[in-house]
Amino acid sequence: MKAFRQLGFLKLPFQRAQASPDDHRVLTLFRNRAELKKAFGDLKDDLERLKDRIKQQEGVTRRVRETLAALEARLGVNETAYPALVFYQLRHMWQRGHEQLERFGGELVTQQDAHERRAHLAEHNRQQFAKRQTAEQHLQVMRQIAAQAAERLENLEHERARLRRLWHFFKRRTLEHTITRARAESAEANVSLESAQQAAAEIAATPVPQFPGLSLQARRMINLTVLAYAQVMCQRLTVMPLLLMRVRDAVQSRDVIDEYGTRTECLALMGQIERAEALLGSNANVSRDIRERLKALRLLAQYRDPEDAIPTADSLGGGSAQAVGSPAGIPDVLAEDTWHIHGVLLR
Repeated sequence: MKAFRQLGFLKLPFQRAQASPDDHRVLTLFRNRAELKKAFGDLKDDLERLKDRIKQQEGVTRRVRETLAALEARLGVNETAYPALVFYQLRHMWQRGHEQLERFGGELVTQQDAHERRAHLAEHNRQQFAKRQTAEQHLQVMRQIAAQAAERLENLEHERARLRRLWHFFKRRTLEHTITRARAESAEANVSLESAQQAAAEIAATPVPQFPGLSLQARRMINLTVLAYAQVMCQRLTVMPLLLMRVRDAVQSRDVIDEYGTRTECLALMGQIERAEALLGSNANVSRDIRERLKALRLLAQYRDPEDAIPTADSLGGGSAQAVGSPAGIPDVLAEDTWHIHGVLLR
């Protein structure tokens, strides 16, 4: 052993190497470097995405400027200015029809939503009333049982208190067993009473469930009513048979159409547009016309799936117009998306 102590250097290979503080710093630097590289890569990706968005926006801005420049050039010349005015007035009339349908549909949704919310709350209150009534009846029964058990226990204990004589030993012992059973029955009755009270409190604290939204039947009825109004709007323009076709062409075209004729013809067409907008905005007999057309649509409407709220265009077709004896020339507003009606209908 003394020889091994003298050869102390032999112990060195078996000693555990101690970590140097510099090693920890190096590891920390490597971790920080990896995190910085990852953050730098993410920033580069974000920068490339932002550059792409800027290029896209520059393209959109350039096209808008080109459109404005072309429009300014058209408005600077009489031969092209009047057709441009007609073109944009036709598009405005289409947009106005769409806005009327939006307002009309929004009013129907607001009314039906309020009605169904009231019905939803009334149904919840009705169910809660029945549950509360049952819980209160059960609670009343449990109170009576608990009171009777407590009263019986109290009477037995009073009776035991009177039996103090020596010759009452056997009678008192029998009474002790009866009191023990009565005490257990009273405790059980109190537990049942607490359970009934808790159940009644939970029913009273039950919140109103969230309104699930308009029912399928309501959405279908609103959509049919909006379709009926769209057909009424088209019917009012049958006195100008070519106007609605021109409006549709203008909406579908991205560039200004030059097929509106001379200055005089353009002025006459703008006069028709003004009269058409007045007809569209008139409320005369509109409720009666909508009701008549709605009756026909309800008979004709068919749905592709049981959960669909929008009828198929084939089921409405052109027969809805003839079903109520309306003039010919009314377009299939659903199939042709007249007034952009698909943006108004509920899904």
